[in-house]
Amino acid sequence: MEADNIVSYETIRKLAPFMQPDHTVLELDRFLPYRLSVLSNRISQDIARLYAERFALGVTEWRIMAVLGRYPELSASRVAERTAMDKVAVSRAVTSLLASGRLKRRTHGKDRRRSVLALSARGLKVYDEIVPLALAYERRLLEGLTGDERAALDRLLARMEESELATRDTDPTRP
Repeated sequence: MEADNIVSYETIRKLAPFMQPDHTVLELDRFLPYRLSVLSNRISQDIARLYAERFALGVTEWRIMAVLGRYPELSASRVAERTAMDKVAVSRAVTSLLASGRLKRRTHGKDRRRSVLALSARGLKVYDEIVPLALAYERRLLEGLTGDERAALDRLLARMEESELATRDTDPTRP
């Protein structure tokens, strides 16, 4: 019986390229950045269903509109910073929103090189229709939590944001 468990040197040599060395396994289901990313993607996709077909908006366009609805008169760079989205993606979405008449752009004060963005009347109309839908979705998402759990979640998210900002200062791989 023991002889059945013996593997020849030739078999090991053939299998060696396919065998993985000992390594640390990343348990994705428990890895916080992965979990937050997946949850964020799922929530964004759920909310996108509320406005995608009805308003012909993608996630990036809506995020830009949401930011400008709250903070009008921002440059595209500031929008990218506030949303943590890629500048190229923001630029494309801004172009699309300008073409659809949902955004307006103007030069900022005397500095002709700097422009700022704001929702147009058409953009504000769409914004005013989507915000109640988004807030209702948020209420449904949070209704399974008690008031204390909601407050704790808010505090924990704020602390995580602070911790993430602190890691930027100490990350040797960042320029």
